[in-house]
Amino acid sequence: MGDIIHSLPAVAALRQAFPSALIGWVIEDRWTDLISAPSASSQGRSPAQPLVDVVHRVNTRAWRSSPLSAATRKEIKTVIGELKKIGYDVVIDLQAAIRSAVLGRLSGARTRIGFAKPRESLAHLFYTQAVRTPAAHVVEQGMQLAESISGRNDLHIEFPFPRDVEAESWCAAELRRNGIGNFVMMNPGAGWGAKCWPVARYGALAKQFKQSGLATIANVGPGEETLAHEIEAASEGAAKAISCSLAQLIALTSRALLFVGGDTGPVHLAAAQNVPVVAIYGPTNPVRNGPYGPHGTNGNRIVVLRSAESKTSHARRSVPESGLLQITVEDVFSSASKLLGGLP
Repeated sequence: MGDIIHSLPAVAALRQAFPSALIGWVIEDRWTDLISAPSASSQGRSPAQPLVDVVHRVNTRAWRSSPLSAATRKEIKTVIGELKKIGYDVVIDLQAAIRSAVLGRLSGARTRIGFAKPRESLAHLFYTQAVRTPAAHVVEQGMQLAESISGRNDLHIEFPFPRDVEAESWCAAELRRNGIGNFVMMNPGAGWGAKCWPVARYGALAKQFKQSGLATIANVGPGEETLAHEIEAASEGAAKAISCSLAQLIALTSRALLFVGGDTGPVHLAAAQNVPVVAIYGPTNPVRNGPYGPHGTNGNRIVVLRSAESKTSHARRSVPESGLLQITVEDVFSSASKLLGGLP
């Protein structure tokens, strides 16, 4: 989710540079709502699909789990057939992974452009052109790639999310049903345990927000039902756990006064929608993958908390990283108060 959000500015920049080009996006099916609302047609731009003309859905997770099955072979053949039928002139690999580079090669496009130092080094074997992108943050690296392709350096950063009328209606109704006006959102989950600030601390933070007159909504994803119960219990009811679709999450997040969470997709979604963010980082590097908004890593809208003890590591440990535990509830509440102009 975060990778796709961080890629949006590069694709938006290409749209600025080539307004009449036909642009397609090969995207994992579960993340499609980030570029195309459920109500959108798969072809053609509209407010529900503002950036690309064509959406090609793939499910590489299922493909990897049963690579030799007839269903997998059929799906891969269908996707490759769609790409070849359109006849793309250029493939741009923003994922910088072997699977995306291979799909680009199979598309039939003669020009395939990627990063000189892709995330998965073997991906460069499938490129016909590689671009040096020395910027620190992945959003800026993507912009450097777009500038190299377009030959322009006046492209500006945009995060164009689709508008889903049904999701916005759901959001308004859900807030009314729960009697919620101004609210803070928090996301206690993350990709693995080492990135997760303790639920008890999120609960204590929600109680402080309640004392300041703010409701708290905790976003919990599929399979996080236990986490939902834990956050509501830890907050003594100050936090309301809500699970929703991705389109609904986009609508709900855009209405928040503030977003609090670790290195996880919803935090990047909030920053990209210019919602003030307090990001709690531990083993991952915010310089490269931190929250990034329309104005960059703007200190007036984004605060990243990370202990000097934290070391960058992508080891999938199940317990919170020790440096992460150095960040206190008061640290987070103080940062939130400053972003909101003061809280009692």
